[in-house]
Amino acid sequence: MRFDILTLFPNLVLPYLEDSIMKRGQEAGLLEFHVHNIRDYSTDKHNKVDDTPYGGGAGMLMTCQPLFDAIRAIKKENDGPVIFMTPQGKRFTQEKAVQLANLHKSENSDKTSGLILLCGRYEGIDQRVRDKLIDEEISIGDFVLTGGELPALTIIDAIARLIPGVLGDEDSFHEDSFSKGMDGMLEHPHYTKPAEFEGLKVPDILLSGNHAEIEKWRRENRRHAA
Repeated sequence: MRFDILTLFPNLVLPYLEDSIMKRGQEAGLLEFHVHNIRDYSTDKHNKVDDTPYGGGAGMLMTCQPLFDAIRAIKKENDGPVIFMTPQGKRFTQEKAVQLANLHKSENSDKTSGLILLCGRYEGIDQRVRDKLIDEEISIGDFVLTGGELPALTIIDAIARLIPGVLGDEDSFHEDSFSKGMDGMLEHPHYTKPAEFEGLKVPDILLSGNHAEIEKWRRENRRHAA
């Protein structure tokens, strides 16, 4: 699956994509990441990408030209939706991650249907970009960050681990919290060796070898999401 990330700070994004599960997914040919510096698309001689808002107010806004040109250029390679990370967007959920992970190569097209993720900065972006080019706005919670890079990585991570083969163990994501396999509930407690540590013991049922009872215990100890 292809991800195109538009950002003013590529070095905030690249390290995360170059290690662990993201790295293995790329090496296996399952994940493809393209990080674009929005400044590279600016026609201003100083690569300026922001300006003061009409009507006054604090802060700066990202301007139309670099974003229009960047998104249009990327669209020639990636036919997927453009997603803007913003607190004003719809709350991101596991269900949404599954939906986005199911994107596939467009029929009758040589372009990849992946995701294009726009990371805002400053006070946001010119509304005309949102009106004309953004397909969906997503929030990862009711709080404000300095930019969209962390939300973009959060979304990428949640989606990437749902791509078959990325995790290695195909059962892993089926038993994740919020998944259909868990009836939308949170996972049960987990334990590993040793059986006792500083007086804290693993529940006897998990040491019993009785798989039916163990599964019953796990179901009973799942929790509802807040």
